[in-house]
Amino acid sequence: MSISRNRIDVNRTKNARILIIEDDLDHQLLIKNALQQSFTGAEAVIKSTEQEAIHYLDECIQTGRRLPHFILLDLYLPEREDAWHTLKEIQNRSVEIGNIPVVVFSSSSHSEDISESYDRGATSYIVKPVGFTEWIDYFRTLKDYWWETAILPGNH
Repeated sequence: MSISRNRIDVNRTKNARILIIEDDLDHQLLIKNALQQSFTGAEAVIKSTEQEAIHYLDECIQTGRRLPHFILLDLYLPEREDAWHTLKEIQNRSVEIGNIPVVVFSSSSHSEDISESYDRGATSYIVKPVGFTEWIDYFRTLKDYWWETAILPGNH
């Protein structure tokens, strides 16, 4: 039974694509390396600004390129309002783009940041890990949930 489960896992994650919207270059590198180690076969598409991210998503629709399975959105991009505006832009795009789960992630664990993110439509909120090993665990958990547990529109 575990053999077939492993086959399913490989097939489901083989073409995984994650859009990461993060303005900090050090975090981008850390995230990319941790993702490669913990999520074999996943493609990280990293964008630094709202404009780059929205352009990428629109381009996916225009060219027929596969959309990301989910989006990780840094809350302080560099300001909260920037991330919330990005979230709104994603939600107001086509139905295909608007249905992509957006996980807000931040170093902040302030209740007002968390509540406001959910109030504005974030699918989930996660506090950024501190060390590299924690980032690897973070991506393993995300993979287990978003690829092996959750069923999303168009993915069943």
